[in-house]
Amino acid sequence: MIEVIKPGFYTTIQDLGRMNYHQYGVPYSGVMDKKSSKIANALLGNRENDAVLEITMTGPTLKFNTTTIISITGADLTPRINGDRVSLNRSISVNKEDVLSFDKLKYGYRCYLAVYGGFQTETVMKSRSMYKNVTSQFTIQKEDRLPVLSLSKTIFKANASIKIDKSHFSDPMLLTYKGPEFEHLPQSAQKQLFSQNFNISKDNNRMAYQLEDIVENKLQPIITSLVQPGTVQLTPSGKLIVLMADGQTAGGYPRILQLTDIAVSKLSQKFTSKKVRFVLKEN
Repeated sequence: MIEVIKPGFYTTIQDLGRMNYHQYGVPYSGVMDKKSSKIANALLGNRENDAVLEITMTGPTLKFNTTTIISITGADLTPRINGDRVSLNRSISVNKEDVLSFDKLKYGYRCYLAVYGGFQTETVMKSRSMYKNVTSQFTIQKEDRLPVLSLSKTIFKANASIKIDKSHFSDPMLLTYKGPEFEHLPQSAQKQLFSQNFNISKDNNRMAYQLEDIVENKLQPIITSLVQPGTVQLTPSGKLIVLMADGQTAGGYPRILQLTDIAVSKLSQKFTSKKVRFVLKEN
């Protein structure tokens, strides 16, 4: 069991999401940065779909009531155990009564904490991913007790590590396919999409990232159609909205681009005023 002393700014339990309920209006949810989450689980020998903690911007304080091993990947929020700095991207042995805390954000925006065997929290619709009105709570709260597996120190010696390419957090380039309505855009708008940087607005969260810059839009709204994480919609005012893990399942704005999975992961590590640039991926 892990006790939540402080929950942090926005900390949730996530796995890879709900895959078979989109047609009923249930978002996929799941981790925002799949790449970092999968690395966290791989370092412990977990399955890639095991539930992790997704920690946004400001980390929680957690007390371990069992011996286990953990890994921390993604953004660097200066993790500490009992006050001592610990490294990212490696397996770490944790003893009963140890306290994990976080300090200043150094790079990235979302950090992932994996435990041996994954977090054993409630499962709803074949997923442990927290989402409002689907799971009993949508963030962890103070005094929560998060169930995890106990692990004997004699069974596993923690020493796995991996070197990470930090461009994942700093590179503004987002690889994208053309969306279903891309060809309806005038040539000038198509050219604009791939020739300038776009600034991330303050409206960015697990549902969507809105970009500040305007793109010429003379398109008519479309019949409500399916969308998914990474779909880039063009609003009547010319603003771009990139749907993320908790985004809606259908929409009526033209879908002009579709980000790749790795581009969605990269975007999730950016925040307000950061710049991004679209790069077209040819089939």
